[in-house]
Amino acid sequence: MKIAVLVSGGGTNLQALIDYEKSHADCPYHIQIVIADTKKAFALERALNAGIETKIVSPFAVLGAEKAKTSSKEEKRLAVSDAALAAAKNAGCDAIVLAGWLTVLSGTIISEYSNRIVNLHPALLPKFGGVGMWGHNVHEAVLAAHEKESGCTVHLVDAGCDTGKILVQKKVPVLDGDTPETLYARIAPEEHKAMVEGVCLLAKELNL
Repeated sequence: MKIAVLVSGGGTNLQALIDYEKSHADCPYHIQIVIADTKKAFALERALNAGIETKIVSPFAVLGAEKAKTSSKEEKRLAVSDAALAAAKNAGCDAIVLAGWLTVLSGTIISEYSNRIVNLHPALLPKFGGVGMWGHNVHEAVLAAHEKESGCTVHLVDAGCDTGKILVQKKVPVLDGDTPETLYARIAPEEHKAMVEGVCLLAKELNL
């Protein structure tokens, strides 16, 4: 299964996918391209170090500086989504993996890759999902709700926000005195495992 990995940040989950592919001869996926919605994503360095093609589809890269400044959030979201779709299709990708990708996808990419887009969410969906629930916002919400456990979810992407079919979940305890940072530190290793498992499951489901 040829995949495009979409990134916005440090790329630790991308690295988990790269490492698994390199170390497993029977790996069911191959990373064709890494696509970032910001040129500042360190994940791009990881991709280049692994010899993987990269593409930047930030609003500035896609729309140009002037138009990016005057466009609405929805217009920028659609432009980035369409550019990511074009890059994935041009690279011959069978599926798309969102590994710390912060732009909410919209437009034809959702239908063109229906049931072929997976996302990693840093909580146990359906709890703590939806608009605004990303990064430390999620961990702060979990702690504020006095949850006994948290974790991460790999799910299929649909037209909603964090609403698609769940493929993999990993759980960790929430401990007394936890901060968003300490809770994330406990979840992060589970994210890496879940990301690889979820992508391998998708390859199995698609029979690729």
